[in-house]
Amino acid sequence: MTIRTRNAAETWEPPLERDTYLASEVIRPKWYTTAEVATMLGYGLTKTKHLVLSGQIRSVKDGRSRRILPEWVDDYIRRKVAEDQAA
Repeated sequence: MTIRTRNAAETWEPPLERDTYLASEVIRPKWYTTAEVATMLGYGLTKTKHLVLSGQIRSVKDGRSRRILPEWVDDYIRRKVAEDQAA
């Protein structure tokens, strides 16, 4: 009895279109930590924590941490630009 083995080229099949889409899909976070927002804005962590605790950047408490929605970061940036243009 002869057993024929296949090499990798014979067993490979191209991915389905759906699989290709899923493999290239970028998963974006639903919310950010204070440290992530500090990095995004180019601020230090202390300044960002101050902005969050003073309410200038909106946040929600999640256990012992603060979480910030991307829209709230955008709102803060819009306010800062508007303040700068008004001055």
